[in-house]
Amino acid sequence: MRPQPHAVVLLGAQRFAPTLAETVAATGIDGEIAVITAGWQEREAEDDELSEHLGGRTTNLHLHRRAEEVFSADPELAAAHRVRQELMRDLQDLYRIRLESALQAEQRLRERDVPSTVRVEVERAAMESIREIDQWHLAQCARARAQYVAAMRPYERKAVARQRIEIAALVGRAAAIAIAGGHVATLLNRLELFGVADFIGHRAVFAWSAGAMVVSERVVLFHDDPPQGAGAAEVLDSGLGLVPGVVVLPQPERRLHLDQSERVRLMAQRFAPATCLAFPSRSHATWLIGAHASAADQVIELQPDGRSAPFVPIPATPLPRRARGQR
Repeated sequence: MRPQPHAVVLLGAQRFAPTLAETVAATGIDGEIAVITAGWQEREAEDDELSEHLGGRTTNLHLHRRAEEVFSADPELAAAHRVRQELMRDLQDLYRIRLESALQAEQRLRERDVPSTVRVEVERAAMESIREIDQWHLAQCARARAQYVAAMRPYERKAVARQRIEIAALVGRAAAIAIAGGHVATLLNRLELFGVADFIGHRAVFAWSAGAMVVSERVVLFHDDPPQGAGAAEVLDSGLGLVPGVVVLPQPERRLHLDQSERVRLMAQRFAPATCLAFPSRSHATWLIGAHASAADQVIELQPDGRSAPFVPIPATPLPRRARGQR
């Protein structure tokens, strides 16, 4: 079983109102911090502001650059990885088609004038159909990953193994890991390619925006008012599972209409029993391994009755000791 970090801290976006340094200090971390900015893609190395904010005690793991080096050195793996990514995109498209139909059906049934004796059961069945489609998609993604790993055994390939040794050494010198945002699919992909979760150990993890999404159990893409499309939330894939039972919703100021109770209700009920948590600017929440409490400040919980309220952690529920297998 993979050891779990002694603390996982999820934060609101850090670009315009950074609070990471004070949160790190409050957690008692005073050593080197390994930073992951792979979600920034080609801008990965432009971490001067982040490093300065943390007092210059950072080491960038450069996962995006390392991945490019791996694919250049191992064309066979690069080709297999590209095929897998194309399959994942196809799965997402097929899932989206099914999901849109189920969401439309749920709305039509909810708006229909039906006897109260059957309304609850009809609405429950409609919601269950949506959940089943979400679970089907997660299962298909897991299957595609397992087939890729079984066929290619990426950790045993020289190019990947060499990078993993270097990453493990850098993380080994760090007291904590900080995972920034950016392109969530790229970030998750690079974390998985090198199995970075294997190296975390008991170090504290600080994550925000897309970084906070990927450390949860389930990565959910969402936007109530996107430039294009209908704005339906959709599951992307499983995350690292460091914070189970939570759906992370960054930047609600820009992406969520928390004043629209039907949207809030649908999101909260759909992903129950997981708790949907929105992380606005300057918010944070901490989960502690082996402790009997987690703390939160300015985090918003989406509730099944359509309300949104300050998130109040349950003191008797520590972060479980659990781990996710190799992806």
